[in-house]
Amino acid sequence: MQKMAFLFPGQGAQYVGMAKELQVSRPQVRDLYSRAEKILGCDLAKICFEGPPEVLVQTQYTQPAIFTHSVALWTLMRDLKLEPAFTAGHSLGEYSALVAAGALSFEDGLEAVRNRSLFMQDACEKSNGTMAAIIGLTEKEVLPICQEAKSYGIIQPANFNSADQIAISGERRAVEKGAELAKERGAKRAILLEVAGAFHSELMRPAQTQFKQVLDKLEVKKPAIPVVANVNAEPVSEPPRIKELLADQITMPVLWHQSVERMYREGLRTFVEIGPGRVLQGLLKRSFKDARGLGIDKLADLERFVEMVEVGTV
Repeated sequence: MQKMAFLFPGQGAQYVGMAKELQVSRPQVRDLYSRAEKILGCDLAKICFEGPPEVLVQTQYTQPAIFTHSVALWTLMRDLKLEPAFTAGHSLGEYSALVAAGALSFEDGLEAVRNRSLFMQDACEKSNGTMAAIIGLTEKEVLPICQEAKSYGIIQPANFNSADQIAISGERRAVEKGAELAKERGAKRAILLEVAGAFHSELMRPAQTQFKQVLDKLEVKKPAIPVVANVNAEPVSEPPRIKELLADQITMPVLWHQSVERMYREGLRTFVEIGPGRVLQGLLKRSFKDARGLGIDKLADLERFVEMVEVGTV
């Protein structure tokens, strides 16, 4: 058995129809969605399976949808009794990673995600923020661009997704200027993203303030598996520190590339993305050419992974 890490996707990985076949075919998944409906007070399964897209894309639904899909897959994988060396999740995905590591229950995790999504949606509606993806420039090239564009408003790096793919976030005029400067300085692409607001920026400060009260009451246990945190790209194991970093994460950059690099330095070459889409596998290929990225999203993916485990190819 190779050393591996389990990775969990964040916002943007959702799609209409997600997890439908899992829910239809597996009673454990039906139970999970039933529990989710009681916590959320809405029919999450219907929104995930039928949409419409303009509802599913709303932060208050997107975050619980991705979290529940990821945990549903993790629940089905537990019988394999695999012990990953690390878990990690991209932004929202950090909550799924904490559930997989035994630090959070599904119910507590979903309650936290529900509040997080509502507070973030509210902060988005009260500010004129956006994000842009800068492709083809390094961290050293993007940081001065953000510094220069600050004369137009709040702006900062939000996601270090790969060595040459960085998202910037902040007030719309500043982000537009940042994208313009990036193109002038040789970026392959600098595109405004269709997002609800300026995630992982100072514009999310009101959401962070509200969310700290939720975190104070959240029951977090010591994880059985090291969880690599977004904020510092280091394994975290103490519950008070986990809560602190979850609060910081709302306004600070996601150090995703650095997190994968940290696990890579520990000798890991197999990374399994658990949840909707293939975003994290794509980012892995951009920076770590000899790493192996596997994905489990649909039932067929899970069945194929089980076969690989049984024959020893993973």
